[in-house]
Amino acid sequence: MAKLNSTYGAADIKVLEGLKAVQKRPAMYVGNTGFEGLHHLVYEVVDNSIDEAMAGYCEHIDIQILGDESITVLDNGRGIPVDTHKTEKMPALEVVMTKLHAGGKFDHKIYRVSGGLHGVGVSVVNALSEFLEVEVYRDGKIYFQRYERGRPKTKLSVKGDTKKNGTKIHFMPDGNIFEKIQFDFETLARRMRELAFLTQGVKIQISDERTGKKKDFVYEGGIKSFVEYLNKNREVLHKKPIYISGEKNGVLVDIALQYNNSYKETLYTFANNINTREGGSHLSGFRSALTRSINQYLQNSNFAKNFKEKLSGEDVREGLTGVVSVKLPNPQFEGQTKTKLGNSEVKGLVENLLNEGLSSFFEENPSIIKSVLSKVIDAARAREAARKARELARRKGVLSDHSLPGKLADCQERDASRSEIFIVEGDSAGGSAKQGRDRRFQAILPLKGKILNVEKARFDKMISSEEIRTMIAALGTGIGDEEYQIDSLRYHKVIIMTDADVDGSHIRTLLLTFFYRQMPELIERGHLYVAQPPLYRVLAGKKERYIKDEEGFNAFLFKKISQKEKVLLESGEVISGNRLVRLLSGVIKFYENVNRLSRRGYSPRFIEFLVSQDVKNKKQFKNKKFMENLFQRLEENEFGVSDIQLSEEGGYYEFLVSEMQNGGQTSAVNWEFFSSPELRQLMELSQEILKLSKGCHVKAGEAENRKVEGPQQLLTELMEGAKKGLTIQRYKGLGEMNPGQLWTTTMDPEKRTLLRIRIEDALEADDIFTVLMGDKVEPRREFIQNNALEVTALDV
Repeated sequence: MAKLNSTYGAADIKVLEGLKAVQKRPAMYVGNTGFEGLHHLVYEVVDNSIDEAMAGYCEHIDIQILGDESITVLDNGRGIPVDTHKTEKMPALEVVMTKLHAGGKFDHKIYRVSGGLHGVGVSVVNALSEFLEVEVYRDGKIYFQRYERGRPKTKLSVKGDTKKNGTKIHFMPDGNIFEKIQFDFETLARRMRELAFLTQGVKIQISDERTGKKKDFVYEGGIKSFVEYLNKNREVLHKKPIYISGEKNGVLVDIALQYNNSYKETLYTFANNINTREGGSHLSGFRSALTRSINQYLQNSNFAKNFKEKLSGEDVREGLTGVVSVKLPNPQFEGQTKTKLGNSEVKGLVENLLNEGLSSFFEENPSIIKSVLSKVIDAARAREAARKARELARRKGVLSDHSLPGKLADCQERDASRSEIFIVEGDSAGGSAKQGRDRRFQAILPLKGKILNVEKARFDKMISSEEIRTMIAALGTGIGDEEYQIDSLRYHKVIIMTDADVDGSHIRTLLLTFFYRQMPELIERGHLYVAQPPLYRVLAGKKERYIKDEEGFNAFLFKKISQKEKVLLESGEVISGNRLVRLLSGVIKFYENVNRLSRRGYSPRFIEFLVSQDVKNKKQFKNKKFMENLFQRLEENEFGVSDIQLSEEGGYYEFLVSEMQNGGQTSAVNWEFFSSPELRQLMELSQEILKLSKGCHVKAGEAENRKVEGPQQLLTELMEGAKKGLTIQRYKGLGEMNPGQLWTTTMDPEKRTLLRIRIEDALEADDIFTVLMGDKVEPRREFIQNNALEVTALDV
């Protein structure tokens, strides 16, 4: 991008208003004081760096989540100006940090366009932070200032010399304002990846000191790389995406598109780097221009002899993956979530640019347009076949609005907001559900076997599937662009109820694929749920209890243990009650983490030995004296140590360790191992667990003490003892429950647990459905190989 005004000083900082009321009403500025608002603070700081990159002055942005949940953002832009502001009579840096809507974005001289929805700037981050420290690298000096809850704590000072340029901001969100200070690495990484795609050539690094996770994002192709990323697990019709860009009336337009052999449309639109999920004028312009351009080329091609009809928008977008990004000085956002672009002039600009660009591209690349035309004509013929299939189904009464399928046991309630439908696996569970339900507001729809995988099927094939037609008719929404009406949904809770085995998981996945691809609003509006039937039924005398999962079952046994058992340590210390519950939970977590690391090739004996060496945190693996002692003790305990070196990543000692027992197993102990969440949890748990390693005694009431050797034997003996006198049933399927049990455990609104299906990351969701349910085998094999070690419950 061409550089704008290269001089950026205090005179370029415009002040619109002060920081009043930000701390009183934070939700007005960052959306809320929960999860989203907390992460929005990071986005506001990063947006400043992105603005520098868009203006042509920043190439690298580094985001760090530190161990105390504070955040550091460093860029190599020009650095925030530090000279005195003429009207405010204070350093420009202090103006930017303490005045709302202060910055170089408001007259479009310094930044032609700027990112961010609110545009409130870093001053709001300052106001909502316990502390904020800023370092500016500019004019050969390092400038520093600290703020606390929006107020300057120190004066602007020079703390050294430097040859670099840029800004570093370190802040800790205010715990008195935000509900919980805990950043989610994946949430931040998703946004950083998006920004890297939209800001061509900028390198964005994000790392998490808490877990050792790290991701780098840099895409020299910009949104072309974005489209390639979206299509990476699909068969594409043309190798390189079609890329069209231009500028008119101060509006920058970037469009990239590529066709694949799937039957769905994947389109993302952005305005000033904001994901416009509800579309808007830029999307309207794109769609109308694409339909017109392809129809126009079709009429003048050889295909016109055999195909006389006009292609619809739905036809030309089948198998299309596209990204539309516009950058404009004064965006207007509309819609419920303010993610719909309302600038009407943008529609015409996008339309004209795409029409001209596609016309030139088609003339220069006849082989590509030929394969695209072949694809969209097939789509049009399939649409016609689907229309005939729908009409036939209607004549038979299957898709009629007034005819409900015979399988459906409907409810009496006619208010959709009070009604719910259970989609049940098989007639056996369906029969129990029909008998156990409350027919006033609960409907039951049993499905026969596994439904069609819609990821691999065209619309006409999908509509000919009896089970899918039955489901569409029961829900009442219709299907396809012309008839689909989510507001006609007959039940506001659609609950998938399947067995907990592999077949049940597969059916659930097929249903989720159908709803995600064909009725996404069902998920977006929060109407789709998965039932959570219990895993255990426990009978103690005449008292019956249902337990949801393994964790709950362990908690039940631990409580029983804590009421009658005590553990006596060799030191004389007695552990009982809630402390004993915590200890036993810790033993389970400890060995779960040992097993995870052992599946990655580390010897369990080595892991247990390592955490027994008074290791409190990973920084000790940088300490020369500690590591020399560790190497010596390893060799004394029949471990071989070799290839010792200092890592470039953080200065840790890395080495190979081999078992002199157990066939000489060798493992690489490196930065990845030191930073793993498993080792961190082991170090946290080790102090309590190590107390048991020397042996202990168990005392129950007046009975004699029983000697046990180590934590694993203690856990086994106590849990086996707690199971005595209990009748324990572990359910494998819904059909094992009678109607009364099914109602009590899974269907009663007062007692049941439902899992609401949400989409947190549309890109990841689209990718995982493509990988697991799509045509290409290789990405699926790779996914299985990469995740095989994480499997905890395998049904073979």
